[in-house]
Amino acid sequence: MDFFQEGFAQAVTLLVNRDPATYSAISATIRASSLAMAASLLLGIPFGYLLGYFDFRLKKFIRIVVNTLLSLPTVFIGLIIYALLTRNGPLGEAGLLFTITGIAIGQTILSLPIVIALTATAVEAADRNLRITLMSLGASSFQIAKSTLWEVRLGILAAAVTATGRVLTEVGISLMVGGNIKWQTRTITTAIALETNKGEFGMGIALGLVLLLIAFAVNIFLAGLRRRA
Repeated sequence: MDFFQEGFAQAVTLLVNRDPATYSAISATIRASSLAMAASLLLGIPFGYLLGYFDFRLKKFIRIVVNTLLSLPTVFIGLIIYALLTRNGPLGEAGLLFTITGIAIGQTILSLPIVIALTATAVEAADRNLRITLMSLGASSFQIAKSTLWEVRLGILAAAVTATGRVLTEVGISLMVGGNIKWQTRTITTAIALETNKGEFGMGIALGLVLLLIAFAVNIFLAGLRRRA
């Protein structure tokens, strides 16, 4: 219990005193996760709509692949991205290894299947009479897609919440692709792993509480969007 008391006290101290290392980790976490979520939603929602709305030959197989990717280990993603971005890799010249952008690419791969799968499920559960009504009114394909996505907006918000939680708490990608470089790519989760390995349990708990506060703030924001919706 002393660890938790010490960690809570340190968390308050770190935030109030604006500890540079802590706020650097917070900034790296927010930047990487924001880029990843923006890419995941921009790509995942359209693909999820297509997968859930239309019936085609390989639909069941693609659903199996997407559902399999939901449990993809973060260390495996980190390994693949590292191999691609390393100096001898096919994308080595891009210079994305040990950068926030590189972390965001890995986190996008992690969260994209979540957005696709949950969006497709929400679209499949939508009222089928909506399609018939819109077609009878002469709606275009874009208008049908727009209306359907608006109808299942709560399901899409649920997908965003789930994907955000997975991105914020992952360690493997940030550690392998980001390199845990202080002031640059050290995120809250990699900082927690580092401090715990050093025996600084109080600091690790403090950073964990900070991460919990960030996740809580994100969920409050999304809950506000859900009430408005």
